[in-house]
Order: sequence, then structure tokens, then C-alpha cells
Amino acid sequence: MKKIFSLSVLLVTALLSVVPSDACTSAIFTGKATPDGRPLLWKHRDTGELDNRIEFFPAGNGRKYSFIGLVNSDVQDGEVWTGTNEAGFSIMNTASYNLQVESADIEDQEGVLMYQALGSCRTLQDFERFLDKMKKPRGVEGNFGVIDAEGGAAYYEVNNTAWTKIDVNDPKIAPEGFLVYTNHSYTGRKDDGMGYIRYNTANEIFHKAWIQGIDVTPQWIFNNLSRSYYHSLLGIDLNKNPELAPEGWYIDQDFIPRRSTSASIVVKGVKKGENPDLTIMWTILGYPPCGIAVPLFVAAGANQPAYMCKSKDSDHALMCDQALARRARIFPLKRGNGKNYFDIGLAQFFMHNLFRLEDTNFQETEKMMEKQYAAGKIDRSAVISLYDRILSEEPQL
Repeated sequence: MKKIFSLSVLLVTALLSVVPSDACTSAIFTGKATPDGRPLLWKHRDTGELDNRIEFFPAGNGRKYSFIGLVNSDVQDGEVWTGTNEAGFSIMNTASYNLQVESADIEDQEGVLMYQALGSCRTLQDFERFLDKMKKPRGVEGNFGVIDAEGGAAYYEVNNTAWTKIDVNDPKIAPEGFLVYTNHSYTGRKDDGMGYIRYNTANEIFHKAWIQGIDVTPQWIFNNLSRSYYHSLLGIDLNKNPELAPEGWYIDQDFIPRRSTSASIVVKGVKKGENPDLTIMWTILGYPPCGIAVPLFVAAGANQPAYMCKSKDSDHALMCDQALARRARIFPLKRGNGKNYFDIGLAQFFMHNLFRLEDTNFQETEKMMEKQYAAGKIDRSAVISLYDRILSEEPQL
């Protein structure tokens, strides 16, 4: 595996650079790196499609397995941008900008690939066979993170004609049991690609937690990564040092949460031998400092929370609409370069007031899951009851 090269860019160059429309931050944790031995798969999505929602796809119509997935609200079928299926197979991606060796007439098929994989794959080996059988060129250039219910955990660097597996269970590759990916591939062209500052930021935060023995959980990831205003190149943390933005404004550049962030998801998998139904897809729709994490289960079938799915009146999810309305207040400037500035004080206000409700979500879910883990299966009625209960106090901010 290639080493990630050091950064030596000027801040002014970074501020003037073009930001890709699809640029995400992600990580995979094996059971070795988590407090309960269950793997975690984190996807922080940046995209030009800010209206996202959750969709349940039942088995049938060419799908071997049922699954839930994050989709663009204006797309009815055929694409997923993070998801998990009834077999415990979970997948997400980050765009890569240093992996393609030749252009092709077809491109931007990453969401299609993940949709098809969720409907047909149970294990990493299934996914590898799926990649081999795909028609070439594939129309993708990305890093696909995958975990399964058999203990598998790996990234796949995939372009139009080839793929490379980066095994997170290999101690030579990931001695601490986790890997971070942004918008470049380890086996791609050196000094090319994107997302190096976000890569360093996430890596620093995770390594510090590992050194200090902090338990890495979905809630910890959301609070310390998805909502982090730490900037590794500048060496600042706006959450800890708000005085660095005395007027409340700061430039939106190379933080993990950005103007282009549409969702953040942590899939909590199962131990080898456990029932795949116990997999939880924790999901924040919208800009994470303005949103609330909700636990989702494939076992609930079509009874996913109404506020996370399209409504009767539109294809949008209520939860995403509320988060985007708050986000608009954080990024209110429209003229000139104003769109590149955000109100850090207001972002912190939203986080402070939403934390209480979200903390209740995690406590309620943990209480329910203690019984489900002990029983070795999911009580569907208990999950649906949880959906109805955990967001009964949605605040008006």
C-alpha cells in the first residue's frame, strides 16, 4: 500500500481551488477497534444533491436481498449512496480523483454499482465476484467501503477496468484496526486526487482517540468527526476556540462538515455469527451540525420512519428539510463569495440544542438493543415503536 504523501500547499491555493461536487470523508473500523467488537462503517457525504432521504427496497424485481439506502430525493430507483441489506452486507463510497487511467463514454455510476451490490451481495467475496462480472468500462472511479456479517471489512479502489482490495483486517495495512479514505486512492497517481487535508484531519482525530483509549462509537463519530470544526493544516478547532472567529464568520474550506454535506451515516455491523438483522444504520440527513441521528433497521421493512422517507406531498424527507432550513441560516450569504462563509456561532447553537434530543435517541436505542442482542434477533414491533418514540420532541429552532 502506498504511503500518503505530505502536504505542502499554501492556504491561498486551497481557497482558490475548485471543490468537486462529489467529495466525501469515510472510515472503516473492524471489531478490533470498537468497544463491543462490532465493526463500524462511516460515510460523510458531500455532493451537489443536498436533498437526501432513506428508501427501503424489498427483495424481488431482480434483487436477491432487501435493503435500505440513502438516495437523492429526486431519483426514484436504481441508485444508492450508502446502504445495508438483510444479509448484513453494507457499502458506501468516496469519489476518487487519481485512479482512472482512461476516459469512457459512461461515468458517475457509483450509485448504480452500490444499488446492484446491495441487492445481490452477502459477503466481500460476493462483491469481488460482482466487480469481476461487471461490464467494462464500469463508469466508476471510487473507493468503496464494505463490511459484511462474516467479519469482512475492506476498501475497494475501483476504476473502469480494474480493482484493488485494501483489507482493513490486515494488521500490516491497518495495525490499529481502522482506515480513513477521502477523495484519493492509495494505489492511484501520486500527488493527484483531492481531500488530503480532510484525510489528515480525520486521521489525527481517530489516532488521538486510539492513543487515549477512547471508545469509538457511532455517537462519538458524529460528535467528533461529522460535526468537527478542526482544521489539521491550520491547527485550529473552532468548537474549542470560538474566539478565532470573533465576528462569528469563518471560511468554509476543508473542514469535514461543509456547505456541500448532505448526510452522515455510521453503519454498526454485527459480530461474526450474529443475526444480520441486528445491523443498525445510524443516519443524519442534511448538514450534520443541523441534523439528528436516527437508527434504521432493514428488519423494519417498509415501516421506516416517515420523517426519514419521502412524504405524501413530495419526494423530500421531513428530517432533511428541517436540517437544510437550519443550514440555510448558517450559510445565509449569497452575493459574490459570500456563499463560502458560514456562521460558526449559529452552528454551535444548533448543535447544543439538538444534542439533548439526539442523546436520548442513542440512550433509547442502546436500551432496546441490549434486549435484542441477548435474544439474538430483532423484535420488529420494538423497532417500529422506537421510530415513533425517539423524535417526539423535535425542537423548533
